[in-house]
Amino acid sequence: MREALRVAERGRGLVEPNPLVGAVIARRGVVLARGWHHRFGEAHAEVDALQKLGRTPPDDAVMYVTLEPCCHYGKTPPCTKVLTKAGIKEVVVATLDPNPRVNGKGVAELRRAGVKVRVGVLEEEARYQNAPYFKKTKTGLPFVTLKWAMSLDGKTATRSGQSRWISNQRSRILAHKLRAVSDVVMVGVGTVLADDPLLTARLFPPQRQQKRVVVDSRGRTPLTAAVVLTARETPTIIATTRYCPRERAEALRKAGCRLVRLRSKQKRVDLKALLSWLGKQDVTNVLVEGGGSIAASLIEANLADKIICFIAPVIIGGADAVTPVEGTGVEKVEQALCGKITEIRTLKDNLCIQCDLPMPYLQG
Repeated sequence: MREALRVAERGRGLVEPNPLVGAVIARRGVVLARGWHHRFGEAHAEVDALQKLGRTPPDDAVMYVTLEPCCHYGKTPPCTKVLTKAGIKEVVVATLDPNPRVNGKGVAELRRAGVKVRVGVLEEEARYQNAPYFKKTKTGLPFVTLKWAMSLDGKTATRSGQSRWISNQRSRILAHKLRAVSDVVMVGVGTVLADDPLLTARLFPPQRQQKRVVVDSRGRTPLTAAVVLTARETPTIIATTRYCPRERAEALRKAGCRLVRLRSKQKRVDLKALLSWLGKQDVTNVLVEGGGSIAASLIEANLADKIICFIAPVIIGGADAVTPVEGTGVEKVEQALCGKITEIRTLKDNLCIQCDLPMPYLQG
């Protein structure tokens, strides 16, 4: 099963909104074939493994699969029927599929066909691997990763707003990898005004079209901004509200941007409404790169799932320097949101810390 989880990772950034799935066919502890879901719309992992096996499976072969085989027709036929037709007599499943169209039905169908099925092997690891899929399936909202680079004293920019470059080149390369496996890269209009970022994975061109989202309640995004000038090549969505003047909205549309008017909250874009809209557009992963106000709003509303923080050994100082999470903040330390550090990586003289926030959708 660990091998199935390992090969499933090869589909990250390619299969969404589908889940990552890996499959291994083994006989007496010897791996005969490995398969995974390569790309959205293509063969599922179980079918890929059978194709790579290239022959009828031995009677005592076991298929290990990281997610319950599907039992409905979609872009591909049901995997349950493929498995029974191929003659697989035992299947080990890491976790059930939370999709209501499956969720136990795939296992039940295999058992009715006489296939021996075990469920729950490395279940926690399998659910965690597919956390974005579980969240979107259960809540309708995409998985949100907050990413920032900061100085040793917790500043993301100087008091004048200058931030290039706090992190080193290796950190920036990893940041491009994160963009490449995300469906959407999101920033607030303040970040656009301060840094004029392009927000593309230039160092690791993605294998499918990505989108950029600018949260801009009043339509302040300049027509000369990089995300506007390139909107016809890489889609740019301006998430705005009724407070955006009609002429500004029309100018941005003519420049190639898509304007989405959402309900407001304290005259700002309601971020839950935005994430809900993105979920309906089949967006599974959102990478938020600033600014501090958006980060604070997402954290306060329990909408963020992971933080990736790059730390550079520089001291910026200044009471007015920019910090990664703004807002009002908590009054007492015991009220602070607690996460779980899952990885600390050294990138030359930088650190990259990954921290998971509570993920209740992985339970039950």
